[in-house]
Amino acid sequence: MLNIEIIHCRDDNYSYLLYDKETNIVSIIDPSDFGPCDKIINEKHNKLDYILNTHHHFDHIGGNKDLKKKYNSVVIGYKDDASRIPGIDILLKNNQIWKADNFEAKIMHIPGHTTGHISFHFFKEKLIFTGDTLFSLGCGKIFEGTYEQMFTSLNKLKKLPSDTKIYCGHEYTLKNSMFCLQYEKNNKNLEKKIFEIKDK
Repeated sequence: MLNIEIIHCRDDNYSYLLYDKETNIVSIIDPSDFGPCDKIINEKHNKLDYILNTHHHFDHIGGNKDLKKKYNSVVIGYKDDASRIPGIDILLKNNQIWKADNFEAKIMHIPGHTTGHISFHFFKEKLIFTGDTLFSLGCGKIFEGTYEQMFTSLNKLKKLPSDTKIYCGHEYTLKNSMFCLQYEKNNKNLEKKIFEIKDK
């Protein structure tokens, strides 16, 4: 059974701590900051086996070096970003199945936000970590890729089973909802959604 803990970093970043009770393996997705990530790891497990990076932006890899140094962790990322992800050890390819004991994820190359962006699809658990490609009510900015690439990447994610749980890299829901409202002024469902977001 995979246990997932959300770690709030910076202003609106999400890092995710993954723990498998059966094997005692601990992994983290996109550690933006050493401080908040280390605090949770230290309190809960005092070990970190793997660091999984969706892309090379600093607010997703900022904790790599110090976490790797402290816990002797293995850093994992996309092969074409080998020179841009600090401390990288394992180079992943598109459609590869990455496996470490009970951890098993399909790697999906989803460029657009960056050229080397990937997601980790833990298909057995029906969950995916989409980094800065897909958010609640929005998608990531185009920094290195093209709009066509982003469109293709989003369609890849759209084809996943509808009960797949999505974990994104930032909390942009309210900001995205306000943007949507500019173009959907009479959308009652969107207004209801905004009310629910503000309430939360």
